[in-house]
Amino acid sequence: MERLIRALLALTYGLESRLLRREERGSVTTEHVLWAVAVIAIVGIVVAAVKAYVTSQAGNIK
Repeated sequence: MERLIRALLALTYGLESRLLRREERGSVTTEHVLWAVAVIAIVGIVVAAVKAYVTSQAGNIK
């Protein structure tokens, strides 16, 4: 009976330590996705600004 209790306690402590350990897999991927979204937004703003400038300058051509 004592062996069974020890085995159950060992199993409980093992599972508890796994649950308390913080998993950080995937955090690099999330960071890369956020950077990609930021770069795409910046490029979109630059493209819109250049397009507006070119359109306004094209109106001045005689």
